[in-house]
Amino acid sequence: MGIRRKYRILVVDDEAVNLKLIAEILKEEYELAFAKSGEEALSLLPNQPDLILLDIMMPEMDGYAVARRIKDDYHYQNIPIIFATAMNEPVDEIRGLNLGAVDYLTKPLNSQILRLRVNNQIRLLQAQRALADQNQALEKQVSARTKELQESQIEMVKRMGLLAEYRDPETGNHVERMSRFAAVLARQIRLTPERCELIRLAAPMHDIGKVGISDKILTKPGKLDAEEWRIMQSHALVGASILAGGHSQLLTTAHLIAAQHHERWDGKGYPNGLKELEISVEGRVTALADVFDALSCKRPYKAPWPLDQVLKLIDEEKGKHFDPMMVDAFLEALPEILEIQKDFPN
Repeated sequence: MGIRRKYRILVVDDEAVNLKLIAEILKEEYELAFAKSGEEALSLLPNQPDLILLDIMMPEMDGYAVARRIKDDYHYQNIPIIFATAMNEPVDEIRGLNLGAVDYLTKPLNSQILRLRVNNQIRLLQAQRALADQNQALEKQVSARTKELQESQIEMVKRMGLLAEYRDPETGNHVERMSRFAAVLARQIRLTPERCELIRLAAPMHDIGKVGISDKILTKPGKLDAEEWRIMQSHALVGASILAGGHSQLLTTAHLIAAQHHERWDGKGYPNGLKELEISVEGRVTALADVFDALSCKRPYKAPWPLDQVLKLIDEEKGKHFDPMMVDAFLEALPEILEIQKDFPN
C-alpha cells in the first residue's frame, strides 16, 4: 500500500535542529507543518493534521501537557500522537502512552525507524478511514433498505384498510379523513410527533375486521336487527385477530385501534367492555374520530347529520362514550378537522 503525499504531519519541537532533521527524513512522503512550542502546536490543530510528532521537554508547556489538551478536546482527540523525545526512562514512556500516544520514540532519532513508525501509523489511519467509509456506505444501504421496508409496510396497511371500505362504497374517503382526524387529536393532546404519525398510518386499519362481515349486513339500507348487530360488532375482534402478533410499532398500533375503537369511556362499548384509562389512548382517539366522521357523512342506513347536531351529540357523550379530555381537544381542533373534511369529501 503506497503512502499518499496528502497526509499531513505536525512536528512539535523547541529545537530547530530537531525540526530540520525530521523534515529531512519525512519531507519526501508527507506534507509537514512545524511548531516550536506547545501553544503554537495547539494553534495549528484547526489545520487538521493526520499525525503529530511531539517532543516532551519544551519550555512553558511540555509535551505531556500538550497531549493532555489534545486528548481532552473532542475535535482533535482522535489525532494520533507519537512522542519523539530524549526522555528514555520506562516511566516516561509509560506516562506518554497512558496519555493516549500511539508510539514513543527516543532521541537520537534513527531515520529508518522514524520513517517506519510513521508509515505504520499512516497505514493504520488509512485502514481506519477506509473502514469508516465502508461502514458509512453500509449504513446508507441499511437506511435505504429500512426506509423501503417501512414504505412497503405503510402501503400494505393502507391497502388493507381500504379492503373494508371497498365493501361499502358509500364510505368513500372515510379512512383518509378518519386517520387524519385521529392524528390531529393526538397532536392536540400533545403526543409525540412519532406517535401521532403512527396513529395516522395505523388508523386506516380500524375496520379491517369488516372483511369478515357479509355484504348483506354491511350494505343494509336500514337499521340492523339484534342478530345482525351482534355480527356487525364482531368486526372489532376479527380485526384484532387479523392484526395480532405483529412486531412492528405500526402493526401493534393498528391492532390496538382495530380492537378498541368501539370501546366507550363508560365501559359500555365492545368488544371487551373496557372503560376509562383501560382503553389505550390510540383507542380513545380513534373512537371519537370514527364517530364524528360516521355521523357527518352519508351511509347506507342514514343521511349525513348537520354539524351542529354532531357537535351536540359529542358534547352529550362527553364522559359517557368519549374521554372528556378527548372531547375538549376535538373542539379546540375543530377548524383543522373541518378543513380536512373539505379536502377529502365523501
